[in-house]
Amino acid sequence: MRLTPEQAAIIRSAAAEVFGSDARVWLFGSRVDDAKRGGDIDLLIEAQRKPALQQTLTVQARLEQQLGTPVDLITSSPEVSQTPIMHIARLTGVPLA
Repeated sequence: MRLTPEQAAIIRSAAAEVFGSDARVWLFGSRVDDAKRGGDIDLLIEAQRKPALQQTLTVQARLEQQLGTPVDLITSSPEVSQTPIMHIARLTGVPLA
């Protein structure tokens, strides 16, 4: 996994602050592969309640500012229809929180 412990802590903190302490965070995509270089940070955040668009945009902007790299953020909840990318994120990703 190509995230520092500090970066992982920043991500977990932002997710908990906006989506609740029970939010689960998955890192997926190229950052999971230690052999690859560069790339944005792909995240799936699972919340207990359906996230509002503004919440998603707030977390994405905050993370991009704090981490200094592009972040692709997908949010999910029990009320949201699951998409193929959500399935892939859970299957191939690494849970952060």
